[in-house]
Amino acid sequence: MGTSTATTGAFTPSGSNDATQTEFVGETDDQAATPTYPGTITDRGLSNGHTSGKSVSVHSGQKAKSKPQLGSSFEGLNLFQQRYARGGNQFTVEPPDQALCVGNGFVLEAVNDVLNVYDKNGASQLPDNTATNIVSGFPTDVGHAVDLNSFFGYAPAINRSTGVRAQSITDPVCLFDAATQRFYVAVLTLESRPNGSLTLVNHLDVAVSQTANPTGSWNIYKLDVTNDGTNTGGANPGPYLGDYPHIGADANGIYLTTNAYPWNSGGFAGAQIYALSKSQLAAGAATVTTRHIDTSGTVALPSDAGATQPGFTVWPAQSPGTGSFETAANGTEYFMSSTAADEATHPVAGTGGNYVSSTVVVWALTNTASLGTSTPALSLSNRVLPSETYAIPPKAHQKGAGTTPTTDTPQGYCINDTTTPTIAGVGCWRLLFGGQPAHDEVVSTPDSNDTRMQQVMYANGKLWGALDTALNPDAGAQRAGIAWFIVKPSTTSGSLSAKMALQGYLGQAGHDLTYPAIGVTASGRGVMAFSATGDTQFPSAGYAAIDALVGTGPISIAAEGQATDDGFTSYKAQVGSPPRTRWGDYSAAAVDGSSIWIASEYVAHACDYATWGGRFLGATTGDNKLGTCAASPGAAGTRAALGNWSTRVSQVTP
Repeated sequence: MGTSTATTGAFTPSGSNDATQTEFVGETDDQAATPTYPGTITDRGLSNGHTSGKSVSVHSGQKAKSKPQLGSSFEGLNLFQQRYARGGNQFTVEPPDQALCVGNGFVLEAVNDVLNVYDKNGASQLPDNTATNIVSGFPTDVGHAVDLNSFFGYAPAINRSTGVRAQSITDPVCLFDAATQRFYVAVLTLESRPNGSLTLVNHLDVAVSQTANPTGSWNIYKLDVTNDGTNTGGANPGPYLGDYPHIGADANGIYLTTNAYPWNSGGFAGAQIYALSKSQLAAGAATVTTRHIDTSGTVALPSDAGATQPGFTVWPAQSPGTGSFETAANGTEYFMSSTAADEATHPVAGTGGNYVSSTVVVWALTNTASLGTSTPALSLSNRVLPSETYAIPPKAHQKGAGTTPTTDTPQGYCINDTTTPTIAGVGCWRLLFGGQPAHDEVVSTPDSNDTRMQQVMYANGKLWGALDTALNPDAGAQRAGIAWFIVKPSTTSGSLSAKMALQGYLGQAGHDLTYPAIGVTASGRGVMAFSATGDTQFPSAGYAAIDALVGTGPISIAAEGQATDDGFTSYKAQVGSPPRTRWGDYSAAAVDGSSIWIASEYVAHACDYATWGGRFLGATTGDNKLGTCAASPGAAGTRAALGNWSTRVSQVTP
């Protein structure tokens, strides 16, 4: 165990004489591109419009009992802060991967790869680090954000004066547990050599606040996940990547789950579950009782005629307050997962499925109170439930998708430009590349995820989850939409039973809704967050009410997007052909009393080509760093040269 605080660690400021201009750390999330579902999934009770902060009509006439009221709403972390924290010794990263937890008057947000703590009005509660955050010779304002390498006690992600790399951190998740009055933040950490090559050793790092104040001291625990999954002599031998971690809790434990992918072969080695004693974590114990469970070979899918498959993205439930935990069977933690992906149907080959399913899996880990003893005896069971059909969604459309970038999409325009004079020569592309790329880039279609389960809640005696799906709103053209599920589970006498209480779709003609996250209060009033974009809409932060009586309410927009996604994963010249525009990976929701806080990726700011290029295009004003759109060196920018993502944090009262 170690200790840490949310403050920036030691670093050498980055600048014009850096040894490396390397921007990308590389992708670790093992989502593969898959064919779009060719069929039709319709629901005629879908929303047919969108608004900003107010509701729209639905054809069915039904309305959720919740009428969400948008309260505090502010821009959270963005790519400028990610890239230029810790003196600029960071990488350009997409997607941000959203973590959010709220309690004791604090809002903690983390993304790949920075963290901030706000009050409920969006003012950072961390020390102002502008004066010491020297980048290219100037104190640089990153809104007090702290890099995750600092937070977890590591050297800078990259030392730009030497090129030496440290640990690579990804996939942050967090929760505030009202019962222990502690914040919990977890990440996947990959060990690397100084040249950036991976050792293949990877571990989950878990930070636990020592009090209910996340700006104070934290205890840090490490859990090696390199050799979990099927045994090393199995069909998909290790070592493994413990990908896509997520966090949940019941009265007795903190639960982390991963997807185990073999480093040295194809296929999938099953979702992994780690159960940790919550009381020991909260007390700062030097060692914490931990149990590991491999889900390989535990799911009997009806389509497989008796064959068993592993769980995939087995997402642990979070519960609101202190009275919503399942206490039956001496303590029960619930999970949910889906069954359309290759990992769930063809784990050995890693390919061959049809990416469509009509079942979901409910899981129960019982006897969790035994985590407080010296001999924990946990039992994991699951039930496969029939469900509405869901399938791989198409890519999301944004305003201008498929057209040639204009000056309002500055990075894309720059790659295509061969005539503008710059400090590097004629043609803006020279500012980004050593060799001339093709000049045929178009405005992208952002990623719509696959069909893996997204954030899960256990509240008001029910289990709530949602995922991305292909959808034909109003029987129209196929778009990316959301399938949601409300399940009534029970662990009477230690035996799991479950039935589908309600399910449905959320979609919108001419629009795409992606990366859902559900938060539900103890009384059963819920809000679902998501990214919203469309043929005439820039990527925006959306939400809708959800309850167990009539399902989802109308779509509302917490913050309207201001420009097209202009990230490096959108362009062939940056990542190869075809590009895969990374987006979100997951949104987040957190319950705080009667309020639900939500966070999603969106594009918060517009920036034209001349402002993006600034001094690099011959101007005498602007930043001395390319593409930040900052007014002057050291000022807070709205983006970075190679991307423009941001996040939106909002309080909604259902």
